[in-house]
Amino acid sequence: MTAKTLTRVLADYVAGSSYEKLPANVVERTKLIILDEIACAILGRELIAGELIGRYVAAQGGNAEATILGARHRVPAAMAALANGTAGHADEFDGAHVTDGHPGAVIVHATLAVGEARRTTGREFIHAVSVGYDVGTRLVASLGGAFALRKAHHVHSDHLHSFGAAMACGRLLRLDSDGLRHAAALAGGHAGGLAVVFEERRHMSKALSTGQAAFGGATAALLAASGFEGHDDVFDSGHGPLGWAPAGGPEVLTKGLGTDHAVMGANFKFYSAGYPIHAPVEAALTINGREKLGLDDIASVTIRLTTHTADTVSNRDMPSICVEDMMSVAIVHGKLGFEEAHSAAALARPEVKAIRPKIRAVADPEMDRTQPNGRGAKVEIETVDGRSFLIGVDHPRGHALRGGVDWQSLRGKWDELLPRLIGASNFEAFTDICQNLERLDDLAELTHLLRT
Repeated sequence: MTAKTLTRVLADYVAGSSYEKLPANVVERTKLIILDEIACAILGRELIAGELIGRYVAAQGGNAEATILGARHRVPAAMAALANGTAGHADEFDGAHVTDGHPGAVIVHATLAVGEARRTTGREFIHAVSVGYDVGTRLVASLGGAFALRKAHHVHSDHLHSFGAAMACGRLLRLDSDGLRHAAALAGGHAGGLAVVFEERRHMSKALSTGQAAFGGATAALLAASGFEGHDDVFDSGHGPLGWAPAGGPEVLTKGLGTDHAVMGANFKFYSAGYPIHAPVEAALTINGREKLGLDDIASVTIRLTTHTADTVSNRDMPSICVEDMMSVAIVHGKLGFEEAHSAAALARPEVKAIRPKIRAVADPEMDRTQPNGRGAKVEIETVDGRSFLIGVDHPRGHALRGGVDWQSLRGKWDELLPRLIGASNFEAFTDICQNLERLDDLAELTHLLRT
């Protein structure tokens, strides 16, 4: 008997899985992800990337199938995925994952758009997002992780989540195993974004990366549903994505399917900044809160990171992924919320400019050993009178290995930001629907609340 290809194993898993097979903790984690990612897109509409992509998509017109979140327009499903996937990462508040990257901004928004267009139930939506994570995060892991992809191949791993989005949307469209294989292959054309986006100034093309991947995943599934075909076994071809895989990588793609649910590795952000910045900011604010240091007391701040994370966030031109910029703002303001992280005025404050030269990020070989793909940091603050305070944070608040989040803490993240955009009553209804999403008969009931 001929062994199944990797592509067939994945497709059979997605086609044969169901909401009823999901453990209760997986359902809860998926609902938390969905609330967080939708909220990020509404907030991201306030920033330049979210505003411009929403305006562009609305101007294209077309069938009114799916909602541009935080706007009044309904557009074709794939275009809504483009708009919402871009806005969803514009604010750097969207979730990450233990394998690194931003699967939610891609998978949730592709699936939500196709689901709204097809009048999907809440249960189907939850299930599709869960299996989309199973595919997308495993693919990134099988290729050695996001850092390896960026260093060796100059590829931004978030584009690879178009494969997970295609499988998720294909499941909503009730594609069989063959249809899902074609959807995955068709998504491949959207999976090769360049890592040069990390070097831009204004977090626009970086946000567009997740939007393009969401668009690609939704489009691939919709095309496959129409009969469009691609390679039968894209994950088995030497010219497919696993052509880059290190030794042992391909086996990761299917390991633990059905038992090791990838949504459980989702990380939630509580600072509106690149994820490697969270542990340093938490450490510094902990020291300052405990020691009551004034700005004039601080002589130097040393941030110890892994080599990969130091390369990613040290002295970037884009403030929201620059650890020195965000640390300066956080120390001066005593917090790093949405307003602080995205305010040019905050960066321009004399106190921020004064402390910025005192902050230094360094690569620590010991952290490379203990946290090769971690998000931890050590921060040492030295004072002008010779005192020194050192704190290490292995996993920032919201990290899966620190327990993730619950409904109360996630609601606390949004209960000031979102009501001003969608109204207090709609915010209450939105959070209630997400918390009880398995009872929803039609996703349009959810998206109707999120138009402004």
